[in-house]
This record gives sequence, structure tokens and C-alpha cells, in this order.
Amino acid sequence: MASPTPVRAVLFDIDGTLIDSNYLHVDAWMRAFADVGAAVDSWRVHRAIGLDSSKLLETLLGDRADELGEQASERHSAHYEELQPRLRRFDGARELVQRLSEAGVRVVLATSAPPEEYEVLRERLDVDEFLHAATTADDVETAKPEPDIIATALERAGVPAEEAVMVGDTRWDAEAAGRAGVRSVGVLSGGIGAEELRAAGAVAVFDDVSAILAAFTERGAEWLGRA
Repeated sequence: MASPTPVRAVLFDIDGTLIDSNYLHVDAWMRAFADVGAAVDSWRVHRAIGLDSSKLLETLLGDRADELGEQASERHSAHYEELQPRLRRFDGARELVQRLSEAGVRVVLATSAPPEEYEVLRERLDVDEFLHAATTADDVETAKPEPDIIATALERAGVPAEEAVMVGDTRWDAEAAGRAGVRSVGVLSGGIGAEELRAAGAVAVFDDVSAILAAFTERGAEWLGRA
């Protein structure tokens, strides 16, 4: 029997995966849409979290995206900044990144957050010493579910796709990883169900990164990304 493909890099989404931020984004977007006079149901906003910002606006505003999108995006940024003191990293997030790094796995933060948001997330995570690399929105033209962020993260990790695993909380993470040829693991901490994550391509689903940490402690890194 052939040996399992080694896991040399783990690519992490941040929002909803390592940091409890998705519902703050929902709140900020709801306020932003109200500011510009657009009525959008909150459940629809939640379903779009994690999408490339232009696709999010097209999905939620439809034919009014060109008219209201830029203003809504600016208002979202302003409201989200007000909510940032409520950001917290999930239990086990820092420990998982540390343990992976100490095991020789290259950890890359594969996020499409704008640089100013990334800096706040980075501060909350407090994992700089364990990171191999990171991405932000400035690194690509189009974010998830397009594979560009994953491809950039792979390049910075310096490993082939088959030796990497993506960990994320949305279908967009799993779809982007699949398009880049990377196995993906889902977490429920962003509010998306296990069946949807698996349907999008996740080969395994955990409650949160704390559950991944427990599994890693028991079995090591080689089980990651195996059904």
C-alpha cells in the first residue's frame, strides 16, 4: 500500500475559522445596506460572507450593485471598524498554529481580507512567530471562490498542491481549494452546515479548530485532508 501523501503546509482562512468574526461582518453589512437604502435579509448576508467583495455585492444588491456597491462597501468598513473590539480568536486557534509549526508544517494564512483588516486579525491571533507566510486582498484581483488566494498561498508555502490542506468555514473556501487542487477541511464555526461544506468539497468537517487541535494531538498531521 502506498504511503499517504505528506502534509507539508496548512492554509488557514481567518474570518470564521481562526477568528470569531463572521457575525460581526453580517452586522456591519446589514447596517451598511440600511445606510444606502437597500433592504437585504440578514440570512442572505450570512450566506454570502466569505465571497469576493464584488461578488458579495452583486449577489446581495443585484442590479443595484453598480449604483450602491461602492458606498455600501465604504459603510461596511466603517461599521466593521466600530465592531472590531469584539473580535476574538477561537479557543485552540493559536495552539493549533503553534503545534503545526513545531511539527514542521508550514502554516500560511490564506485570507482575502483587506490589509487594514488583516492587521487587526493578525494582532488578535498573535501567531506571527509560527507563520510561514500570509496573503491579503492586495495579492489577488479576485478572491474566493476563485482559486487565486489558494494558489498564492501555495506559492508562498513552497509546496505542491497535493502536499497542502486548506482549513476554512465556508463553501467558498472549499470550492477555491478544490479549484486549486488542494484538499480542504471544514469547520462549523462560521455558521455553515457540515453537509454543505462536504458538498462543496471538504473531505472532513470539525466543529471548530479546537476539535482539529484535539485530533492533531491524537493522530498527528498526516490524517489531515483524508476522508
